[in-house]
Amino acid sequence: MSSLLLLTNALEPSAQVLPALGLLLHQVRVAPAEGPALIDIPSADAVLVDGRRDLPQVRSLCQLLRSTGPGCPLLLIVTEGGLAAVTADWGIDDVLLDTAGPAEVEARLRLALGRRQITDDSPMEIRTGDLSVDEATYSAKLKGRVLDLTFKEFELLKYLAQHPGRVFTRAQLLQEVWGYDYFGGTRTVDVHVRRLRAKLGPEHESLIGTVRNVGYRFVTPEKPDRSGTGGSRSGGAGREETTKTESSHPKTEESDETSPRSATEVAAEA
Repeated sequence: MSSLLLLTNALEPSAQVLPALGLLLHQVRVAPAEGPALIDIPSADAVLVDGRRDLPQVRSLCQLLRSTGPGCPLLLIVTEGGLAAVTADWGIDDVLLDTAGPAEVEARLRLALGRRQITDDSPMEIRTGDLSVDEATYSAKLKGRVLDLTFKEFELLKYLAQHPGRVFTRAQLLQEVWGYDYFGGTRTVDVHVRRLRAKLGPEHESLIGTVRNVGYRFVTPEKPDRSGTGGSRSGGAGREETTKTESSHPKTEESDETSPRSATEVAAEA
């Protein structure tokens, strides 16, 4: 049995907000779905937010809970029509339809609690070479120096660093970092990559690699070569695609797509 906290402004009991709760054995406490009420928010295994009405206010509440809340799984109760408005930037762990049955509610609660346990056991800080990305404080450091990043620049760097070596298209990054409801073009990704590289500086801008005609990837820094061979590897034929940065090209959004292919890239594809 889990301890659940239901945040709602409805005057009806919890079993009417989410009828399945009345058939489960969890302990449910109710509190107002308002910012000031969060100051003395009681501890709980999971927080349920009533999102059946006033979605803009509920969205702000969910984001506030994610940034300053109790640190437990956050689930949003919505109507079927409200599902269309929910995006990744709400900061919730899962959604529950108000018509969901007891088995579904129990399964989603169990999975949310299990995922949070795995997350709690995992490090919140990503370290690679001179770069560290701290999810808990939303900060990134390079050789101990804090980088002055915007929220989206941080999210982009964090997402790429979480998947080192994996290539993402611009459309994928736009979806994962900006969300499904963002209507801007994929050039937004190019602009943020360019700014991010500029803040990383000439020595580390190659951490964000460009894969020609595909997208971007995070390049794990190679360890210093101590063999005295200058870091040279076995020939170019066995290498992966060449990763380039914008330092050798004009600082334009089109440079990633239109810059001429280098001899190294041609050799790598041969």
